[in-house]
Amino acid sequence: MAGQYPFGGQQPPQDKGSTVLRAVLLLAAVAGVVTVVAGLLIVLNSPAEYGLASERDALPLTAQPDGRTTGEPAQALFKAEPTVPPPLPQPAPAPPMLPSTPQRIIIKRLGINAPITSLGLAKDGTIQVPAANNANLVGWYRNMSTPGEAGPAVMLGHKDTRTSPAVFSRLNEIRYGDTIEVKRQDRTTAVFTVGGVEQASKKTFPTQRVYGSQANAQLHLITCGGTYNRTIGHYTDNIIVYATMTSSYRG
Repeated sequence: MAGQYPFGGQQPPQDKGSTVLRAVLLLAAVAGVVTVVAGLLIVLNSPAEYGLASERDALPLTAQPDGRTTGEPAQALFKAEPTVPPPLPQPAPAPPMLPSTPQRIIIKRLGINAPITSLGLAKDGTIQVPAANNANLVGWYRNMSTPGEAGPAVMLGHKDTRTSPAVFSRLNEIRYGDTIEVKRQDRTTAVFTVGGVEQASKKTFPTQRVYGSQANAQLHLITCGGTYNRTIGHYTDNIIVYATMTSSYRG
């Protein structure tokens, strides 16, 4: 029969109120979905503001790899007024030895194993420098203490030559606590421990700290540093290593 359901009864009349309610609920649901999606997009774009940033997201810029990291901390340079004494290493200084001419210097960290030549004063009153045609040569200033003797023993080496790096090209890489060995003519080896490294302007060279009298046996290494001034043909600074004798042995 027309107008009847197969199982009998009348087709229910259209409920206009229900239709409107269903439409309102449908629109509300759609609006809710849109709101949730928009909220997620905002949170994802600014995770730190909502406490959702991971450690990877929050990695500081300074911690990003630069391709040059060696895994070692940067050298902490010694800085002080020129009259302040040289920095000392942690181990106690060893008793000074009798004088003996130095013959060879060994710095294992830097791959240095070089002969030593004797230097005096130039005509202008400055210390002579090792011959520039021998890149692997260190000069010892003979008017000061010998390495291992009480007082400062002063040695100089070139940073580079006109054609290649020289014996002290990496001297600025030496670290507090590193050891330096100096083999002497009397067949003893004086072992020095680094107490500090200084970069000083040649205009304000710490003369007293480098050459001043000391009760213990010290070794002061000097080379060029800073920037190269093409006008005068020299570097602007000096790199100075301060080391104190902490032991010795035969051989």
